[in-house]
Amino acid sequence: MSEHVVVPGGRDVRGSLDEPAGVEPTACVVACPPHPQLGGSRSDRRLTAVADALTDRGIACLRFDYGEWDDGPGELRDTRAAFDWAGERFGSTALFGYSFGGCLALAAAADLADDDGAQLAAVSALAPPPRIGDGSGAVDAVAAVERIDCPGQVVFGSRDETVDARPVVERARDRGFAVTELAADHHFVGQAGKAARLVAAFFEGRV
Repeated sequence: MSEHVVVPGGRDVRGSLDEPAGVEPTACVVACPPHPQLGGSRSDRRLTAVADALTDRGIACLRFDYGEWDDGPGELRDTRAAFDWAGERFGSTALFGYSFGGCLALAAAADLADDDGAQLAAVSALAPPPRIGDGSGAVDAVAAVERIDCPGQVVFGSRDETVDARPVVERARDRGFAVTELAADHHFVGQAGKAARLVAAFFEGRV
């Protein structure tokens, strides 16, 4: 069951809330899509696969689209706004992102660690780039991993020629995150279902 939602926060952020049928979920994972200027959206098949795997386990999933392109900082604010929206409605809330969205999920998790009022259950990133943008407004996933204080997961493809996730992977291993390497490319062709099950299994019991 999917419900269309509008996320408040000053930017045009819209989402789809997927909930398990016949169950009143107490937990929600907020799913950040890949690069919007490269066709990324909340309908991305990796996000929908994760949403399906989560709802099969009784966990809700909020997939959302970013507002107007802002090269990272605005999209990071959108991620926080989506998290806050879900946090007002569910007892436990977590973050997930794929590619561009994976970098944002990690950065948002780090920011939430600095916010005494926020409660983030866990964070997972699929094929995250180490950095988005340049200069003072850049979003740095490697530095973010250092500040995250909740359980974390990174899943990446050994044949990824689009994004070099190794700096994030190395820092995540150092921090004790759950790190899984799949024999896959950046798009997880033929492996999207397996990746989604890994992500959902990580969140199960943590949210």
